[in-house]
Amino acid sequence: MNITIYNFVSITGIFILMGCAWLLSKHRRNINTRIIVAGLIIQCIFALFIFIVPIGTKVFLVINEIVVAILNSATAGIVFLFGPLGLSPGNVGDNGEASIGFILATQALPAIIFFASLVAILYYVGLMPILVRGFSYIFSKFMRISGAESLSASSNIFVGIESSLVIRPYLERMTKSELCTILAAGMGTIASSMLATYVMLLHNQFPNIAGHLVSATILAAPGAVVMAKIIYPETEKPDTLGVTVKAFYERENNIIEAILNGANTGVKLVIGISATLIALLGLVSLIDLILGLLGSYFNSITGMDFDWSLRSLLSLAAYPFAVIVGIPLADAGSIALVLGERLILTEVVAYRHLADMIADGTISDPRSGVVAVYALCGFAHVASLAIFVGGVSAVAPSRIKELSEVGVRALIAATLGCLLTAAWSGIFFTQNSILFGS
Repeated sequence: MNITIYNFVSITGIFILMGCAWLLSKHRRNINTRIIVAGLIIQCIFALFIFIVPIGTKVFLVINEIVVAILNSATAGIVFLFGPLGLSPGNVGDNGEASIGFILATQALPAIIFFASLVAILYYVGLMPILVRGFSYIFSKFMRISGAESLSASSNIFVGIESSLVIRPYLERMTKSELCTILAAGMGTIASSMLATYVMLLHNQFPNIAGHLVSATILAAPGAVVMAKIIYPETEKPDTLGVTVKAFYERENNIIEAILNGANTGVKLVIGISATLIALLGLVSLIDLILGLLGSYFNSITGMDFDWSLRSLLSLAAYPFAVIVGIPLADAGSIALVLGERLILTEVVAYRHLADMIADGTISDPRSGVVAVYALCGFAHVASLAIFVGGVSAVAPSRIKELSEVGVRALIAATLGCLLTAAWSGIFFTQNSILFGS
């Protein structure tokens, strides 16, 4: 099995992460241990099934191949529009033109439109609602959270902010703990439409990256719920506790309408991501300029040699968490950088920098890259906080005050939930596993 000390560090990390959540808890005496234990058991069973059980491993590999095949189909429309600009590095088009290198705007982001349409089709034909109901039943039955919470958490495995629509009838009456949980579940997972972007960013470094991302977002859902229920425990009785609730869907009239609506949703998502990246990268650059000027003066009078940038400062805070989830010490500093920048620059930038680090040898241990992939697999960043609070409040405007109150706690819970998912991957990581090969 080739188990190392870092596998045991990851086990310890699970309890340290829950301890951090406990220190930040709103009502420590009200923490429901059943929810915590049940959530961890669900994560453990799923991780065992995927990483250890032979049939689970085969399922993992099949999912990876399916996603990669679908992604290859998505490139047809991209290359038609952008020509060689749409070709992934190393590929050659039908007319003999070769790729000129990776370009986020013309390769990864347009694939979101295709995946958004595909998800819309799966909803229209009824497959996606079945999967959502299945996961919702598991969360509600074993974790004993409210029906609305379980439905929202299960929806977030497949979609993003749209998950708030499936529980629209219940939002007005949800408790603060429930609101914190649905926000944490939203920010602690990724939408299936974003898979294409992450796969394109990391496929050269991880041939099995698609399977890892699917398993990560499934693991992350109960993890986010666990952390949310520690940080903001329930002190009231939810209306849908012990009740199976039906998802609220506005089904299109036909499949063509579903495809077009999905594509339009994808376009909005691409524009939103592009605008966010332009704004955040520019603002962070400006902040780094100011920090650099002040920092250089401070370095000159103190004799220090510190890189004064927002990314470096956040990496200092992220470093202990990189260590406790099982990142080898030689790579912990580098992984801390991407964990820190995810908080302000989104997971897209963090994944891109992670891929660069692996490609140029900055990260040398395969374990570091794999655990980092799981740690970054979530919308747990400042921009997402604004998106989810704004999106849910748009559906339930009367709850904007409560949503604003629990928003920051939900972001912390989502971040800790992503790290919890990373710790589970670190527990089962072995060098000779076909799942973790690079």
